Amino acid sequence: MSTLAITCIVLSACSSHYQMPTALKQQTLNSDTTPESWSIGAQKSKNLISEGTFQELNDDQIRQLVNRALSNNLQLQQQNDSLKIKEQAVIASGSNLWPSLEAGLTTGRSKSVNPSSISNKFDADITLRYELDLWQKLAASDKKANLEYLAEQALFEEAKQALIANVVLAWFDVIEANKLLSLYSQRIENAKQNLSIIESGYQQGLNGALDVYLARNELHSEESRLALQQTTQSTAIRALERLIGEYPAALLEVNANIPTFKSSLDIGIPSELIKKKPSLKASWYQLMAKDAGLAFAHKQRFPSFVLSASTGDSAARFSELFSASGLAWNLVGNLTAPLFEGGRIKANERSAEFQLQQAEKKYLDDIYSAFENVENTLSAQRSLVVRYESTKQAMENAVAAEKLAFEQYQSGLVTYTTVLDAQSRAFDAQSSLIQIKKQRAANRIQLQLQLGTAFIETNNNTSTGDTNND
Repeated sequence: MSTLAITCIVLSACSSHYQMPTALKQQTLNSDTTPESWSIGAQKSKNLISEGTFQELNDDQIRQLVNRALSNNLQLQQQNDSLKIKEQAVIASGSNLWPSLEAGLTTGRSKSVNPSSISNKFDADITLRYELDLWQKLAASDKKANLEYLAEQALFEEAKQALIANVVLAWFDVIEANKLLSLYSQRIENAKQNLSIIESGYQQGLNGALDVYLARNELHSEESRLALQQTTQSTAIRALERLIGEYPAALLEVNANIPTFKSSLDIGIPSELIKKKPSLKASWYQLMAKDAGLAFAHKQRFPSFVLSASTGDSAARFSELFSASGLAWNLVGNLTAPLFEGGRIKANERSAEFQLQQAEKKYLDDIYSAFENVENTLSAQRSLVVRYESTKQAMENAVAAEKLAFEQYQSGLVTYTTVLDAQSRAFDAQSSLIQIKKQRAANRIQLQLQLGTAFIETNNNTSTGDTNND
């Protein structure tokens, strides 16, 4: 009667089976939720940025910095270690599908009272165990480990591409800091010349004391800006040094211009982003790993069937072990099924189900976040083009106005406050042009990263980029 009851419970457990939710059978979003094109719109071109990024930067130093970062960056090395850990987990999980072979050796020494004697005993055995994966329970566990490894692999690729982009962006920051520092130094020299001219005019009775004080104040203000910019420059250099895995001593020298990318960028369509962006691939693999984890948790209800075969021997002397006459062996088939676990199996399955739902929502959220980032960067790209051209014209006008204002001041046509106002406008326009040019170049690199277009490092010294000075 008890055997019949156990059989009924086992068959009942096996009759229920897990089915993947319909939503998870679709790797990409459907046409109703994925737009056919980016809302901002852009022209396509065969000149992909991935084929010429480093050539267009037109500097061998950035190639060297990127290679040093890929070799020495500590965060990327940590990500690589995580990948190796997942790889070992795959090996460990896959080993459950193979038979296990164990050997044991036991020694003992005992004393008997009547008759009084001391005896030795040696036991040795070899056991072979193999679990038949009738319900694909072990296969589900192995699938989960493999999917987690693929997710970690995609995250490592994303981290590598992000590191390359961050090195380039940090390099841009240093160039910007250098350009602004040079501008501030030039402004100090101009302020000194103006002060010298005004003091000379004051001594000749051509200028008032107020003009002298205003000119001195302008010089001190420029010196303050220079000191602050020197700190900004050091900070930018240290950030770049940390990315390439070196001590942040602010000793790295960068002598380059901010690039102007000339090639067009093929931004593709939103659905392509899901397939090629590493972080979205990782999110999808994580989702499928949770699905496999739910399948494994559900199949814990099913019975396990283990075959074991062992052979062994006992002897009073070690040399007599495994003698042909003393060998013993047995073959056992073991069928076990959970009957009462206090709700543990059900709770684990429900937990795995909630984790799957959480991963599904995260995957959808990651997709829309990726779409949002691309749309925002495309909008910024269009805005930066307009701002750059407008600021460039404004700078040319402001510099001409500054020169004209000082000439008119020397002729007595305007006051020195007019000169200071013109100088301030010229300074703002010049610094803004440098900053916008850097933002425009940085936006291009960020767009490439967000589109999932791989950066290609190259040792080719042939460059086709912009060589004009700022």
